[in-house]
Amino acid sequence: MKFEVENTMIDFNIQYGNGKKLSIQIDSVGFITVKAPKDNSKEMIISAIESNGKWILEKLEEIRKARELPQAREYHAHGKFLYMGKERPLHELINCSDVNEEVLKKRLKKFYMARCKEIVEKRIKIYQKQLKVKPKIIEIVESKVKWGSCSSDRKITFNFRLAMAPIEVIDYVIIHELCHITHMNHDRSFWRRVGSVMPDYKEKEEYLARHSHSMLL
Repeated sequence: MKFEVENTMIDFNIQYGNGKKLSIQIDSVGFITVKAPKDNSKEMIISAIESNGKWILEKLEEIRKARELPQAREYHAHGKFLYMGKERPLHELINCSDVNEEVLKKRLKKFYMARCKEIVEKRIKIYQKQLKVKPKIIEIVESKVKWGSCSSDRKITFNFRLAMAPIEVIDYVIIHELCHITHMNHDRSFWRRVGSVMPDYKEKEEYLARHSHSMLL
């Protein structure tokens, strides 16, 4: 959802749960999540965002300034890396014992390649049934410019860095590329098809646009 606070438009996601109190969380890359009780209306949530507007804007400004500074990846056991949308210490992802930085980089890339393949192969089965299409070949690749691609011969590729994204964002890229099997262009028919499976796909696009800089090795 979007809401204007002090002439600034902010984006946030809502997660409904069994908790009794509403909370606002902002992660290290500025992604805002409102966790709300199931019986909270959107009006109540927007009111909470508005009343916390100053704090939200201050926090986002802190994150923006931090992002302007060059940040080298820390390849040691407690260095932080994204996996499935959350920052994890490196030792939770790979074996960090008795190796140098170069070996850690190779191990981490191999980890992401394997996890991305595993996730995509599982999730794509769900959406190819819904869309009634089936890719001929699925590959996990390294790319600096594309999250996924689909060729006219039904070969679909996915960027291994997708393993760093939340599952719903990975799902969006899968749906996007599957829809290209029947609609090779980004025309109205294509977007209608994407929207028929994932109505809030624009939020997922925005996530990738905002956070791609942090989804790097």
